[in-house]
Amino acid sequence: MVIAQAKPIATNISPEPEASDGKVLMTLEEYRAIVETSEERYEYCNGEIIAMTGGSSAHSCIAVDITTFLNIAVRKTNFQIYNGDLRIWVPAFNHGTYADVLVINGEPEFNGDRTDEILNPLLIVEVLSPSTAGYDRGDKFRKYRSISSFCEYLLVSQSEPYVEQYHQIDRQNNNDRWQLQICDRLEQAIYLQSLNLELPMQEVYRRVKF
Repeated sequence: MVIAQAKPIATNISPEPEASDGKVLMTLEEYRAIVETSEERYEYCNGEIIAMTGGSSAHSCIAVDITTFLNIAVRKTNFQIYNGDLRIWVPAFNHGTYADVLVINGEPEFNGDRTDEILNPLLIVEVLSPSTAGYDRGDKFRKYRSISSFCEYLLVSQSEPYVEQYHQIDRQNNNDRWQLQICDRLEQAIYLQSLNLELPMQEVYRRVKF
């Protein structure tokens, strides 16, 4: 995901008072009112609104091709594939965010009566950019790991054939131990543990020229 710095948001909704660090906060209800009508997308984190900007052509191609491949591959299973339009809600951090691709097992679990905030991602895919790589590997991954259903994470470079795959070890005991595997050649395939499925690197990068 391409994340920009927090910026003023044009809205008629009155913001909450400033926090101690000077940031203007909004309630969750105000945030939801904004995203339901805005053409832009925003993350929500404990009252702070973070604007998200669009990605590059390579970013879009990679995300679409992964979504397409997975959707076809699992169409006869209980897995469901979603693109970046569906917000992931992380209750432990009061955080709403977006991923490029996410997979759930079975029926979606929504946040209360919302139909746009998912609670049970199994596999999450993020296409990296220079401005977000640290966030996706660090704070965002830490927050994702608080979700009990989440057990596999792909970080996909858009500038070279390079995918970092994190898979939870000993998931049954809910241990926060993750194994890292790297794929960096187009002739390789990523074995997705959560789906029992191989994702060829050539499918990930088939429309990207390096």
